[in-house]
Amino acid sequence: MTELSDEQQRDFEAAAFRRLVAHLRERNDVQNIDLMNLAGFCRNCLSNWYREAANADGVDLSKDQSREIVYGMPYAEWQALNQTEASDAKKAEFEARRPKDH
Repeated sequence: MTELSDEQQRDFEAAAFRRLVAHLRERNDVQNIDLMNLAGFCRNCLSNWYREAANADGVDLSKDQSREIVYGMPYAEWQALNQTEASDAKKAEFEARRPKDH
């Protein structure tokens, strides 16, 4: 295996993050509850992790700002354009699998 420098690893991780965010923006048909039920995280989780990393580095980033970075628009706008009502079955699955921090 090729040994990566810390800088290379950071750059590759950043590129993978950008690709993930772009993919999630393109797949606005996939609801957050679907992501949560399948993978245990969603766009909001990703934005929270981004904000936590910024805050840990001394950058004061708000929840709204970090969500706009992930969603590509204000969260309320994304919800109005893309969010649909979850079925009772999806809600029940979420409650059964809900991560401790949600």
